[in-house]
Amino acid sequence: MSDKEDTLPNEDEDQSEIRKELSQMSFEDLQKLKEKLGCKIYKEALFGPRKVNTKTKFKRENKNRPREMSSKKPISRFREVVQVKKYIPRDPRFDSLCGTYDQKRFKRDYSFINKIKEDDIKELKKELTESKDPKKTKKIKYLIQRLENQLREDKRRNLEEQKQCEEKKEIVEAMRRGEKPLFKTKSEKRILNLISQYEELKTSGKLKKHIQRLRKKNQQRNRKQLASADSE
Repeated sequence: MSDKEDTLPNEDEDQSEIRKELSQMSFEDLQKLKEKLGCKIYKEALFGPRKVNTKTKFKRENKNRPREMSSKKPISRFREVVQVKKYIPRDPRFDSLCGTYDQKRFKRDYSFINKIKEDDIKELKKELTESKDPKKTKKIKYLIQRLENQLREDKRRNLEEQKQCEEKKEIVEAMRRGEKPLFKTKSEKRILNLISQYEELKTSGKLKKHIQRLRKKNQQRNRKQLASADSE
């Protein structure tokens, strides 16, 4: 038998003897003894030392479940319930993690957009013939004009890029042949652009309309010039 097991019966015997002696004392003497010893020591002498309760450990059946907390412990008002990572916005145009912008690859991957725009123009023109509402007709015309302008601008850029590539090829070929490369001036490029624009309008049948629009524009400019000259 261990020492701990030997001491337990002795403590119980001492406690019973103390209680027996206290039971023979009067209430007045007990009150004086309590005041003399103090409430804590008096209770320990009468009922034995207070047993300290160990903390109750709440265990989780699953580690992903929230931990069970004691209801006796007050919860802080400003406790952080969920850890939220700070969101840092990123712009893919200027972020190295999103890669570098390749114009040729972008046009190749998204070339189907022009086909969608052409289909949209056909659908809008069909709606325009069926529409009887003036407001809706105006909106449809605006959408058709905007899509046509986008397609026209994209076509113009592609032609310019194509011309630039052809010029670079001509310069490289001339240097390979040992000849002096010819670099075109701005005026020469402008003349060539006008010629190609003329040929394009002629083949598409829009040359007459383009000339009428230019005449109208020139007339308006001349009127403004005359009006400003008369006012002076």
